[in-house]
Amino acid sequence: MITLGELASRFSLQLKGDATRQVSGLATLAEAGAGQVSFLSNRKYLADLADTRAAAVILQPEFVAECPVDSLATANPYLVFARLTELFDRTPRPLAGIHPSAVVAADAELAPGVSIGPHAVIEAGARIGRDAVIGAQCFVGAGSRVGGGSRLYPGVLLYHDVWLGERCTVHGQTVLGADGFGFAAGPDGWVKIHQLGGVRIGDDVEIGACTTIDRGALDHTVISDGVIIDNQVMIAHNCRIGKNTAIAGCVGLAGSTIIGANCTLAGGVGVVGHVEICDGVHVTGMTMVTRSITEPGSYSSGTPMDTTRQWRRNAVRFAQLDRIHQRLAAVEKPGEKNR
Repeated sequence: MITLGELASRFSLQLKGDATRQVSGLATLAEAGAGQVSFLSNRKYLADLADTRAAAVILQPEFVAECPVDSLATANPYLVFARLTELFDRTPRPLAGIHPSAVVAADAELAPGVSIGPHAVIEAGARIGRDAVIGAQCFVGAGSRVGGGSRLYPGVLLYHDVWLGERCTVHGQTVLGADGFGFAAGPDGWVKIHQLGGVRIGDDVEIGACTTIDRGALDHTVISDGVIIDNQVMIAHNCRIGKNTAIAGCVGLAGSTIIGANCTLAGGVGVVGHVEICDGVHVTGMTMVTRSITEPGSYSSGTPMDTTRQWRRNAVRFAQLDRIHQRLAAVEKPGEKNR
């Protein structure tokens, strides 16, 4: 439990109401009860504000007069809400120690406060930082590192020579450091290119469930500090991702893609290999990036949704565009000669 006065003080909010009122959690405007705090960050939920039964609502100063309950005013309600979620987080944290069923190599280095879950495997030369959590059935390969305060949820696999920074979170079934898709065509079939690099992941990185980040062929695959990666993302060998970039679900990055800092890639984006995206770029959902982007801004590709009948008509016209262009060029060319 915490009082509204304590919340206002801790997060620099302007309280209008009872500073001694106690709250114990968060909820939406429509579902919040008397012991919960809610927030308003989008005008389309103003109707819910009028009927809310929350103990208090975090909102912008301009909406305080419309709030029927206590209010906590701030310029950025959504950011404050995000910070409050940590305060009320109830995710269980395992106790420090090594589960009897875990297998830990004799020369692995475990700092104080480490928790190793059931059936986890820590291989030779691995280093686990202070207060890190290695969940059940995780695998940390030879020479890999997990930084202090980081957490691997159950089933995470770190191959050999994968370095994970401090305060990172990796969700279940993610694989870090598998071989990149490298093969050369030979007279008798494909010849494997053994992947000699590793993976280097910075501090404060979060990686969603069932994501794969491949090791480098020669140099390392690099994920910089503060990057956030959603579920089911594929990052191929030798990619480099800049600081604080956000990558949404089902994005696929081909090998040697370089993405700058503070970029956002929306769901389903695909990026071909060996291209560079500069800092400050937003790529909208399902876009296919086929060339480097050198100027900050928002980029899109593809066609908008339509009825199937209309989309099929347009698809036929797409195939006709080159012929139309050639005919138009032939019409315009004589005129250009007469200028």
